[in-house]
Amino acid sequence: MTDHSSIIRLTAAETAANIASGVLTAVEVTEAHLARIEEVDAKVHAFLHVDREGALAQARAVDAKRARGEQLGPLAGVPLALKDIFTTEGIPTTVGSKILEGWIPPYDATVTKRLKAADVVILGKTNMDEFAMGSSTENSAYGPTGNPWDLTKIPGGSGGGSSAALASFQAPLAIGTDTGGSIRQPASVTGTVGVKPTYGAVSRYGMVAFSSSLDQGGPCARTVLDAALLHEVIAGHDPLDSTSIDAPVPPVVEAARNGSVEGMRVGVVKQFRGEGYQAGVIQRFDESVALLKELGAEIVELDCPSFDLALSAYYLIAPSECSSNLARFDGLRYGLRTGDDGTHSAEEVTSLTREAGFGPEVKRRIMLGTYALSSGYYDAYYGSAQKVRTLITRDFEKAFEQVDVIVSPTTPTTAFAIGERADDPMAMYLADLCTIPTNLAGNSAMSLPCGLAPEDNLPVGLQIIAPALKDDRLYKVGAAVEAAFVERWGHPLIEEAPSL
Repeated sequence: MTDHSSIIRLTAAETAANIASGVLTAVEVTEAHLARIEEVDAKVHAFLHVDREGALAQARAVDAKRARGEQLGPLAGVPLALKDIFTTEGIPTTVGSKILEGWIPPYDATVTKRLKAADVVILGKTNMDEFAMGSSTENSAYGPTGNPWDLTKIPGGSGGGSSAALASFQAPLAIGTDTGGSIRQPASVTGTVGVKPTYGAVSRYGMVAFSSSLDQGGPCARTVLDAALLHEVIAGHDPLDSTSIDAPVPPVVEAARNGSVEGMRVGVVKQFRGEGYQAGVIQRFDESVALLKELGAEIVELDCPSFDLALSAYYLIAPSECSSNLARFDGLRYGLRTGDDGTHSAEEVTSLTREAGFGPEVKRRIMLGTYALSSGYYDAYYGSAQKVRTLITRDFEKAFEQVDVIVSPTTPTTAFAIGERADDPMAMYLADLCTIPTNLAGNSAMSLPCGLAPEDNLPVGLQIIAPALKDDRLYKVGAAVEAAFVERWGHPLIEEAPSL
């Protein structure tokens, strides 16, 4: 098999099996995806940097291993698009910001190391909202990414490059990060699968920090099984990360291979619908709930009143942590330096560098956070938000005493037009209405496709939420829903993906 169009349509699991059996070489697979990038990425703009030589070198190493008769891992030779927030030795890591333009890290993030150790082929780095701050990838200093379903629409954010790479068949796997929904929301609007693992389940070492108590890396794919295989590669305890959980990785691949909801209690939260939700999104969600019931699940209505406060709490906690984390970008140690001509003080160089290097959304959040942490306002704002966070965690704990998982729409609407919400930050922030509570509580969650909205023919996502360290439940339920969906209506992305 050498036809590029057939190779790029394979799932990651199928690709790995073909490489292991010798039907395909890793080099053939990598070349097919590099050709696809060459063909469509000028229109999509999913990638900020394509490491052609590095990817082919990794692929040749996999083929050499196979030729020597060595055992190949479950994703050996499978190409992947890596969000440009993870440090990669010898490859630019910009975090979508001018302040790190051209910066080449001297070390790999733990996620990057684990991908390389598993012989996953890293194609390059994907576009993102600057410092992961945004819901549309319009905040990238290097220009927006288009949604492959409609290039005039956003691909979600902050990980829009990763989701667009999957939806345009430029890569079968991708890595994202999720601070308030930045894996799940892009998955929802592009018809792909995205998982936010339990907080601390995937190492944050080498992942440039936005909001340290919320940030979480995770897998992105086109199928539930592919996401599970990638999850297993990147998860696990890391002594280099003080927030890393020292616990076994849940059996996510086994769960994905044995999907079932028979006898499970599935919660539906009344706060996750109402004003601001698109009619087609609610229609597809209601159909998904009916499908779960048909498959043998018991549906339980839940009331989680503190969820209505999640958005307000998040936009105090996240900017506060961002104002602390971004203090390191001072123009003195690494990255951009402006005004260092001998006529300015160190303080002036820092100020000029930040003025030139940070975009409007990053500046907005730094200012919000600095204000919330300032003397006289700390208890009123940041302290109160942390109390709300505790209430949200308690609401989840009460809910999970009654149910095994919770389901909701992933986002209130389908993909909106590029530029539509650019001048209205509050409208933009509402895109994360359903995803934020999970980050505040540290639970695990998944978004998977549940059809197309009838009014615009764009993808709708179903969110599944599970308790901390019960990530396998996401895959068990997700695989069951996916299988039933494909059997009845075909996979919305594989069958109906637009041509570029």
